[in-house]
Amino acid sequence: MAKLKNLEDLFHHELKDLYSAEKQLLEALPKMAESAQDPKLKSAFEQHLKETEDQKKRLEEVCKLVGITPGRTTCKAMEGLVEEGQSMIDENATPEVKDAALVASAQRIEHYEISGYGTAAYYAERLGLTEAHDLLAETLKEEKSTDAKLNKLAKGWINQKAQDQE
Repeated sequence: MAKLKNLEDLFHHELKDLYSAEKQLLEALPKMAESAQDPKLKSAFEQHLKETEDQKKRLEEVCKLVGITPGRTTCKAMEGLVEEGQSMIDENATPEVKDAALVASAQRIEHYEISGYGTAAYYAERLGLTEAHDLLAETLKEEKSTDAKLNKLAKGWINQKAQDQE
């Protein structure tokens, strides 16, 4: 592994990490959608899958702009978050409680992505990479929107349904 010598190297590392995270999420989201019982939650996961495909393409575009290939980096944090989500899918729980657990797992993932894209967008801005910044900021906006939708679902009725279980 090459030494990270400056902010540009760190930015490239962050892009590769985000790319790995998106690839892992593309595998996890269909499982989450399949496990969700609430139709609106299932739909939210399916919609986020489509967004994630676009976000991966956007990252590929950013990598091309800065002259790197995403490579074979593995995002260990996303690996852990996906594993945690899978353990919730496998948990012996009522459908209502499982949906609440899926929302919690998805929000952990969203918060991680918000942090990663926020950092990468800032690095791009700091490095004067306006087009890269704008692409990353677009994804950041989507991640925040997805988190807000999940929060609304959880507060609206999913957590209430889980609470009403005996």
